[in-house]
Order: sequence, then structure tokens, then C-alpha cells
Amino acid sequence: MPYKFLEEVALADIAFRAEGSSLEEVFAAASDATMNVMVDNLDSIQAKERRALVLENSALDLLLFDLLQELIYFKDSEQLLLRVYQLSIRQEGALWKLTGEARGEKLDPARHRQRADVKAVTLHHFKLEKTDAGWTAMVVLDI
Repeated sequence: MPYKFLEEVALADIAFRAEGSSLEEVFAAASDATMNVMVDNLDSIQAKERRALVLENSALDLLLFDLLQELIYFKDSEQLLLRVYQLSIRQEGALWKLTGEARGEKLDPARHRQRADVKAVTLHHFKLEKTDAGWTAMVVLDI
């Protein structure tokens, strides 16, 4: 599993560490971890609907923040549970740009066992860093 929940970091919130050998992998792992907080079984989310992902930020770590917030937004506004399927992250001048696609379906309580309602990504302990093995992200979600 490319992410691990960290019970000792946040008492009222949920924290996790995500890892990947590339930026795209760590962003995808963090996205899955965020969705896994909401739904018990990620495999229960069928790829019935697609949403384009187009984000940019001057800070790479805040680009990750924006992606996770985007997934939460779709869950809140359209009741869509989305998983990231394609990602491309590149730097253009002073901006980091993310393009990709998320796929999923409307929340169906009969098939999607809900765990917690994620309200937002917090900046508490939020970190994205390069490691010898690739990239690591630390995220705390407000539930």
C-alpha cells in the first residue's frame, strides 16, 4: 500500500503518509488515501464518470493540496467518488502544472461503505518532500 494512516499525529482528524517513486505516484497515492478515508473499499468505486483535472500553483506542495481539495469538492458538490487515473506534473516557469483525469461514480450507500466525511485538507503537518526513494507526502484531513 503506497500510503499509511498515522493515528498518533492527529486525534480529531485523520493523518496519513503517502509515498511514490515519482511526483505522479505520490499525488495518486495521496488521492487514494484521501478517498479511502471516505470509503472503506476503493475497489467498489467504478469508473463510470470522468472529470478532467487541470490545476496550477507556484508551490509544488500546494499543488498537491489543491488536488486533494478538488476531490473533496467533487464529493461535496456532485456526490462523486473519484480516483485519479492519469496525472502529469510539470514545471513551466514559476508555475507547477497538473493535468490528468479522475474517474469514479456517484456515492451509492448500498455499495460504498462510508467511513468518515472529509471536510478539508489542513495545512497542519502538511509536507511534500523529495527522498532518496522518490517522494513522500504528509497530510492531515479535517473530518
